[in-house]
Amino acid sequence: MNVAGLMPDFSAVPRMPDGRTAAEHIADIESLAEAVRVPMPNNGRMMWHIWGAGSGKPLLVLFHGGYGSWIHWIRNVVPLSQRYTVYAADLPGLGDSDPPDDVRDVWSVTREVKGAMDQILPRDQRYDICGFSFGGMIGGHVSTLLDERLRSVTLVGPGGLRLPRQQRGELTRLSRDMPAERLAAEARRNLELLMFADPAAIDGVAIHMQIMNTTRARTKSRWMSKAGVLSDVLPKIRTRLCAIWGEFDVTAWPYTDQREAVLRAHQPDIDLQYIAGAGHWVAYEAADAFNALLPQMLDRLPT
Repeated sequence: MNVAGLMPDFSAVPRMPDGRTAAEHIADIESLAEAVRVPMPNNGRMMWHIWGAGSGKPLLVLFHGGYGSWIHWIRNVVPLSQRYTVYAADLPGLGDSDPPDDVRDVWSVTREVKGAMDQILPRDQRYDICGFSFGGMIGGHVSTLLDERLRSVTLVGPGGLRLPRQQRGELTRLSRDMPAERLAAEARRNLELLMFADPAAIDGVAIHMQIMNTTRARTKSRWMSKAGVLSDVLPKIRTRLCAIWGEFDVTAWPYTDQREAVLRAHQPDIDLQYIAGAGHWVAYEAADAFNALLPQMLDRLPT
C-alpha cells in the first residue's frame, strides 16, 4: 500500500515476459487511444477510450463486464481498431467513470450510458455494440432507448439471464489494505473461479486488472446480474443480436443449451457462436479467436 493508503499494493503481481510491469503494459495500450470524459445526465462524467478516432472506419462500441473497465478489452482494442473505430467505455460507477444515481439499478446505469453515447458518438454514422457479461446486459437495455443508428448488439457471455448456473466457490472480496502477496493470490483465485477455463492462462495483466477494477468499483453489477434483468428486457429488444460464449464459461456451462433456447426464441436466426476451450473472459483468454470471430459475425449482418 502506498503512503497515502489510497492504492492497492501491486508489488506481488507477476511481470510481463519482457520485464515490464502489468501497469506499464496497460499504459502502453492506453497511450494509443484518445481518452475522453463525457458528461452524463446526472452531471457526472463517463470515461471513454477511442482507438482510431477520425479514421472513418465503422464504429464499434465496447462495454466491459461487471466490476471491470475498458481493460477487459486490452487484448482486443488494438487488433479490432484495424477494422473499426473502437469506443471502449468505462460504465458508470466502474473504472474511471462517475457513479449513476442508483448503483443497484440497471436503468439508472443505462440512462447515464445513453446520455453519454448521445454526446460522444457521431450522429451521422451507424454503429455496433459488443458487451461482455454485465456489459451485454447494459447493451441489451440501452438498445431499447437508441435510434436506428444502432445496428446490432453482440452479447459475450451475457449476464442477467434468469437460468441455472453451476455452483462454484465464493469469490473473495479484495480490499486495498490487503498485503501484496495475499492480494495477488486472492485475485488469481477469483479469476480461476469465474473468468478463465485454464488457470495457466492467468497472467500478471489479468491479476493487476482484477485488483485495480474490483477495489474501485461502486456499481453493484453482480447484484443486477443475479436479479436476471436481461430476461425482463429481452422481449423489448428490436435490435439485431449476436452472441458469443467461451465453451466452458462458468456462468453458462453446462446449461448453454438453455441460454441458446432463450435467445433463439427471441430471434430465431441469431448468430450464436462458441469459442473452443475458453472460459467466461473469452475475449482475453482466447483473444486471437475472438478478434477473428467478432468481425466475421458483424460482416454477416444486414447493412
